[in-house]
Amino acid sequence: MDYLPIFLNLNQRPCLVVGGGEVAARKAALLMQAGARVKVVSPQLSGTLDDYRQEGRIDYRAGEFAESDIGQVDLIIAATDIEAVNVRVSELAKARGIPVNVVDRPDLCSFIMPSIVDRSPVQIAVSTGGASPVLARMLRARLETLIPASYGRLAKLVDSFREKVQARFGSVDERRRFWETVIDGPIAEKVFAGQDESARADLEKAISSGGADMPARGEVYLVGAGPGDPDLLTFRALRLLQQADVLVYDRLVSEPILELARRDAQRIYVGKEKNYHIVPQEDINQLLVRLAKEGKRVVRLKGGDPFIFGRGGEEIDTLADEGITFQVVPGITAAAGCAAYSGIPLTHRDYAQSVVFATGHLKDNTFDLNWDALLQPNQTIVFYMGLSGCKNLCGELIRRGKPANTPVALVQQGTTQNQKIYIGELATMHEVVEKQEIKPPTLIIVGEVVKLHEKLAWFQPQGE
Repeated sequence: MDYLPIFLNLNQRPCLVVGGGEVAARKAALLMQAGARVKVVSPQLSGTLDDYRQEGRIDYRAGEFAESDIGQVDLIIAATDIEAVNVRVSELAKARGIPVNVVDRPDLCSFIMPSIVDRSPVQIAVSTGGASPVLARMLRARLETLIPASYGRLAKLVDSFREKVQARFGSVDERRRFWETVIDGPIAEKVFAGQDESARADLEKAISSGGADMPARGEVYLVGAGPGDPDLLTFRALRLLQQADVLVYDRLVSEPILELARRDAQRIYVGKEKNYHIVPQEDINQLLVRLAKEGKRVVRLKGGDPFIFGRGGEEIDTLADEGITFQVVPGITAAAGCAAYSGIPLTHRDYAQSVVFATGHLKDNTFDLNWDALLQPNQTIVFYMGLSGCKNLCGELIRRGKPANTPVALVQQGTTQNQKIYIGELATMHEVVEKQEIKPPTLIIVGEVVKLHEKLAWFQPQGE
């Protein structure tokens, strides 16, 4: 071990930054976040540091570094581009036993500034001993994806109950087992979901009962899987996938996303296709209830966003009636994802100032749509589930006054390596569908913004 990792308490302690550029500004900002009183010495200041000076957040002495600047300080950072100044700061600090860091010069440092994952009061410092700051930043980025931002709130909750737990549980082992159950269970999940008061009440009850009344682990996470590309999952969706006992998933959830779940998680497929429902919706609702009551942590995984043509509201309505704890994790809806990966901005100052989402799913060969709302000027229309009814949709729009030459894009398997885009007009799009072997999932985009596709297309799928 080349360096001893430690955490310094610099709250209201004097610290010196030598240098006035943007690098010095970043170091000063870190010190201020830790509560330090920061003095900056430099002939001139960057815009950021000058803002700090005007706001009264730093003390500033204009001029070259002098030995007298050290005074009584607890820590020094040198961030100048003058070698002689950096060497002198290092020598003087080391001679006085003051911790010193010289930016990009580990040989002149007595401590290394790490990459930081900040979930205060939880903090993780990553360092390569100065060998590769870029690698340290990459490792930190990986950790950022695994650690919810709300871990800081969880740590504060735990800290506020430490004395009560010590008084209730006599041995270290009992306390450890209790806290492990709290930190890896429903109470923690309530904190992550923003239900802090409910989490606090459950923790009070669990302490009073000696852990006997710890809330059941059964819970349902309604998770939006996005339009297909696994890189579009949210951090929370990924974390819940990796801790779920059971996955209940739809047809539109891609295999690469399913592969991100725990290997030993049970998978239950409840997909629906046109006129063919493997599991009726009411049975899905009851399945979620049953699994949760068995104590399972259930991820209900839906393509896109669960609240946009996903019937997520019906499912959590049933869960609420049954008293089942649940969370909802939004996903990137198909309209946003497919449009972005097709180079089609859904709104654009020159073409469309609004966008509307509608279902193109036929019921008894008719559309139950608010056509007046759809046919507003300068508006993009996005139809979900409109492949089989494409001819009728386009014809109805024309019949109600939409120009026959209005551009239309049909996106198949958007955001995946199998994405294909078919461009046409309202009058001709049904012919494109008839000539091509197009299969769902598809999305239909109607409006002038489609004209931008060829110019703005950036995604190059590799699928055949």
